[in-house]
Amino acid sequence: MLRIDIEQLPEAAIVRVSGDADMASSAQLRDAVLDLLKTCTQGRVIVSMAGANYIDSSAVASLVEGLQLATRRRVRFGLAGLNEGPLQVLRVTRLIDVFEVHASEEDALKA
Repeated sequence: MLRIDIEQLPEAAIVRVSGDADMASSAQLRDAVLDLLKTCTQGRVIVSMAGANYIDSSAVASLVEGLQLATRRRVRFGLAGLNEGPLQVLRVTRLIDVFEVHASEEDALKA
């Protein structure tokens, strides 16, 4: 089961993802990220994946779509707190260098 919480800070909007982001739940991730990007006033969105141990290609596609919309809207878009599973998926797909990646939410907010 996927859980998504959004926190609006003055300097960034944070999307906290926990659970498995897979084919059954990737639409939920996609909708949350895209809806937030359409209304984001902070100029920065951080997707915190610290609570996600598994992502599949559909979740990666949702994150790529978020990055594309962020780029068009001139909003910084980053990932934070990637566990080994999601990190490995991004490495294998060679997308790790496409995203702004931080070890933690705190590191992302400081960057």
